[in-house]
Amino acid sequence: MSSSAEPARVLLARALGREVPDLRRIGSQHGVDHYRLALADGRPAFAKVAAGGEASGVDGFAAEAKSLRWLSAADAVPVPAVLGVSDEVLVLEWIPEDSARTAAAARFGADLARLHNAGAERFGAPWPGVIAGLPLPNDEAPDWPPWYAACRLLPYARIARDRGTLTAADVGLVEAVADRITELGGPAEAPSRIHGDCWSGNVLWSGGRGWLIDPAAHGGHRETDVAMLSLFGAPHLDRILTAYQDTRPLADGWRSRVPLHQLHPLLVHVCLFGTAYRGSALAAARAALRA
Repeated sequence: MSSSAEPARVLLARALGREVPDLRRIGSQHGVDHYRLALADGRPAFAKVAAGGEASGVDGFAAEAKSLRWLSAADAVPVPAVLGVSDEVLVLEWIPEDSARTAAAARFGADLARLHNAGAERFGAPWPGVIAGLPLPNDEAPDWPPWYAACRLLPYARIARDRGTLTAADVGLVEAVADRITELGGPAEAPSRIHGDCWSGNVLWSGGRGWLIDPAAHGGHRETDVAMLSLFGAPHLDRILTAYQDTRPLADGWRSRVPLHQLHPLLVHVCLFGTAYRGSALAAARAALRA
């Protein structure tokens, strides 16, 4: 183990209540370092550690742990078990990754529909959310359209404006979507239990199933997870959607609402990565308004 991993070793030992002699850094993302470690019985585990050993992970790690446990309680899509969590670290079950196969994709589609069917009491969640290191408002509400506008669209449009990656006119376009959100949102649905950041990179294929990782879980609209899967091209997407529809059909017109549901993650990308995603976000806003 390199000396650079020493602060992480100390934090992990504190969270797990034992020494962690076998620790290897395997990457980083959004100010969080990733490690592989060995448990007391020799099994591997995966750990996230706030960069520099700071308590900057407090909201994110707590939200992720709560999200994983809440998704797991549905007994639908498998998720990694939470083995330890603190302000500075999150330790999870290690899931060995396979390639995506058509049978696994079909099973994942059915599993995802069953996860959504588990439902939620309200839109939002009873914990502060985090997505890619950014605060994720989870204020709970009974109706999806105004909640989505207030908690998923407008905050990120304004963050991007303040960071200089969206203009006032750009924000005005997003505000136009928010103003018409009840009209654009489609038939009313009860809150579903959703992953909340269900792009293809957060689906891990293992043991003939799709596992969900890195959730921003909350009570939301199930079309949000479905739209996210197509945003960056999930493998065998047609098989996933067919199995989903066979298990719990989506409301008529759902395809026309995909841009509306993709607008939030695209705005998050504008906040994180700048103007490279500006065009995609504005195109999604225009498409949502046309629908």
